[in-house]
Amino acid sequence: MDFVAAFSFLFYGFTILFSVFSILIYIWRLKPWCNCDVCKAYLSSSWRKDFTNLCDWYTHLLRNSKTGTIHFHVLGNIITANPENVEHMIKTKFDNYPKGKPFSALLGDLLGRGIFNVDGDSWKFQRKMASFELGSVSIRMYAFDLIITEIRERLIPLLSSAAARQEVLDLQDVFRRFSFDNICKFSFGLDPGCLELSLPVCEFALAFDSASKLSAERALAASPMVWKIKRLLNIGSERELKEAIKKVNELAEGMINQKRKVGLSNSNDLLSRFMTSISDDRYLRDIVISFLLAGRDTVASGLTSFFWILSQHPEVVSAIREEMEKITGSSQELPSYQEMLQMHYLNAAIHESLRLYPPVQFDSKFAQEDDILPDGTFVPRGTRATYHQYAMGRMEQIWGPDCLDFKPKRWLKKGVFVPENPFKFTVFHAGPRICLGKELALVEMKTVALAIIRGFNTVAEDPDQVPRFIPGFTATVRGGLPVVMQEKERSLKIHQQPTIM
Repeated sequence: MDFVAAFSFLFYGFTILFSVFSILIYIWRLKPWCNCDVCKAYLSSSWRKDFTNLCDWYTHLLRNSKTGTIHFHVLGNIITANPENVEHMIKTKFDNYPKGKPFSALLGDLLGRGIFNVDGDSWKFQRKMASFELGSVSIRMYAFDLIITEIRERLIPLLSSAAARQEVLDLQDVFRRFSFDNICKFSFGLDPGCLELSLPVCEFALAFDSASKLSAERALAASPMVWKIKRLLNIGSERELKEAIKKVNELAEGMINQKRKVGLSNSNDLLSRFMTSISDDRYLRDIVISFLLAGRDTVASGLTSFFWILSQHPEVVSAIREEMEKITGSSQELPSYQEMLQMHYLNAAIHESLRLYPPVQFDSKFAQEDDILPDGTFVPRGTRATYHQYAMGRMEQIWGPDCLDFKPKRWLKKGVFVPENPFKFTVFHAGPRICLGKELALVEMKTVALAIIRGFNTVAEDPDQVPRFIPGFTATVRGGLPVVMQEKERSLKIHQQPTIM
């Protein structure tokens, strides 16, 4: 009994001390002595009176800044929407602005030593390897075939069923299931079957979602010490995170072991390709999970925003259909890769949607040494420096007085799509860390968009809905995108053997 009493005393005593410590850290982090208007609005949450989302408030502040840069003293964060600053951070002074240890710590348990969580030689090695694999014709053909198969066997039947029943369908959930099926098959060679007609509960998807969400929420803690102590004690959200990551690890380890047993000769997925040159199973797991994170939610987020915007712009839907018919003629097949390359208006519409609603709204680095940005902003060593993609798409200084309008034609010159400066349009990042999966992501978005636009009319349940974003790595809309699908009279056929080069 004495032992139990002593243990209880120590446990509860430590809990009280931890709580007091957390409160003190919270107060220290908030720096209530900072009286600038921005910090006071952040601390009091008074910004919520005028803005639906935090990203919209940031945009307002950046639009009203003479330099396009603001400083959140309470967060120790310099945020910019100035293209010159962005180029300086992610290209000119690339080595001075790594991901940094604070970021790596947040995602370390989930991503480990994966490409999106490391700097230096480890990043260079993975970057070189991934660039080689993703740039090959065979891997692109494999990826395109996976997309076509998922559309033909699951997406179209699901949408047709919903249309026949006139039932409300959450298109965001559909896109998340679609992209998760695809990225799992592409990364692991695993088909989770999330988009089957019954829309089953997918344990792996739930575990992965939970791990991603809880990892992102670490950034909301008053101090890193808070979540690190919770992890040490295995309590609260850290216990949930540990359990979710355990499920993800079990599946990843199982796939690696299975592939080593059956061989890799007939496999095209990324894991099989990487296994030919990497023998460290934990390292393999980290690399593939990183691609899983990057390829799942970003595509789903981009498609959700695109179809939300299309619900408000029927003239754009008509223009896409007209372009499709002009290129494919009377064919009832989904356009091939070569035909999609000729669809400049579709490409422009997707890029315009991504400009206004980027799947990743901001990206942060940590300055290794003192620096001065091109606009004159001083960045002390160790400071978090963020460029805000969401705000950059809404800056009049960058896109002109119609920057808030959805105008696909701003990307066209004499009917031909013309890409923008990547430091102005930063959706796919730029510099040495520019997104390697950019083309694959765009192909997936275009193929899904064409399949739906050609075969269905999509009617939003609430056309006046204003997106409310859930905090996380990617822009996820709270409440999803409820729609009613209306199947068009003409049937849709799909190429059985697509070629992409």
